Parts: sequence; C-alpha cells; structure tokens
Amino acid sequence: MSIRDWPAAERPREKLLNLGAAALTDAELLAIFLRTGVSGQSAVDLARHLLNDFGGLRQLMEADLKTFSRHLGLGPAKFAQLQAVLEMARRHLAERIRRDSALESPQAVRDYLKARLRHEHHEVFACLFLDAKHRVLAFEVLFHGSIDGASVYPRQVVKRALAHNAAALILTHNHPSGVAEPSQADRHLTLRLKEALALIDVRVLDHFIVGDGEPLSLAEYGWL
Repeated sequence: MSIRDWPAAERPREKLLNLGAAALTDAELLAIFLRTGVSGQSAVDLARHLLNDFGGLRQLMEADLKTFSRHLGLGPAKFAQLQAVLEMARRHLAERIRRDSALESPQAVRDYLKARLRHEHHEVFACLFLDAKHRVLAFEVLFHGSIDGASVYPRQVVKRALAHNAAALILTHNHPSGVAEPSQADRHLTLRLKEALALIDVRVLDHFIVGDGEPLSLAEYGWL
C-alpha cells in the first residue's frame, strides 16, 4: 500500500506538521528525507530496511559516500543532500551559541560540540574561543590523532588564543569509542593548558569530552 493510501494521521509528513518532528520515529523522519520508496517498498518500509542495514540512524548519517551509496535507494545525490542537512544543523547550533554567552547556554554548547565532534572516527582536539563576555569568537580544530600530553602542544593553543584575542576558552575533544570517561592523561593535559593560558590571562572555563551521550564536563566534576 502506498503512503498516500494511509490514514492522514499516520503519514509521516502530516504527522510532523500536526505533532512536530519529535513525535516521529527514526524511520518516519528518514522516510521524509527519502521522499519516495522503491519498487515494492514505501518510503517508510525502505527507511526501516536501511536503518536495519546500517544499524541505526547515527551510523547511516555518519557513513562515507562509498558505504552510503552501496544501499538500495541511496546514491551520491542523496548523500549530498544529507551532508547539506547535517551542515545546516551545525551552523544553526553555531548561531545559537554566538547569540548568547556560552555560560548562559550550556546545553547549546554541548549540542554544538556534539554535532561537531561525535561523528569523528579519530580523536580530535578543538577549542571554542570566547570574548570577555564569554560570547563565541571562533571554533577551531587544532590537533588530530591520539590526544595526550605529547600530541597537544600548549604553545599552539596559546598562539591561537592570542590570534583571536580571546579572554577565555572551552577545550574539547572526542572519544571515538563513545565512552566519555576522562583518562588521567585528559586531566593532566587540562591542567597543563590551564597553566599555560593563565600566563596570558586567558581562562579555561571547561573541558568537554564528547562520546555517545551528553558531553562530559570536567568542570562539573571539579577536575578543572
């Protein structure tokens, strides 16, 4: 049966317009993105099949072009559309945290860092540079690879803080394993950077570790 023959309240698009996007399942949201199904499958049936094949919505959204295009109903055009949607979401989150003080919008900061780093397959270290009122000046990825005391150089962090004329910053890195628990190296690195930045009067407000759930704040655990 075509989706057009379903009761109006069960059609994904109408359901979204009436109840909001949060009321839809992953398959229903994906069906709206796909727009059409394939022979013998409605858009919702195809969406369910794809989610099962990929193992979930996150895996589908983080797949590379080759892996993505290997599946029925998907290809370079859909991949380009999906990447555009993801980038628009990141930019929307960036605008949210630029409007207000980062300390007044802690959830917005968490959402933004999660959108920027959670999809990375390798460890990435970045900084959110802030002005004196803790408004965002810039976000920069500074280091790639295993994040420990040997691979993150305080001098480079200091250099970029001076370049942005930052008064404060938020450190962040991801754990590709999905486990956001900080290591001893993470805590040691945070203290080294805090000490180095204090020499130029730049405060380290927090260090977020991005995993599968909510980013973990070292400041909230008293480790800053």
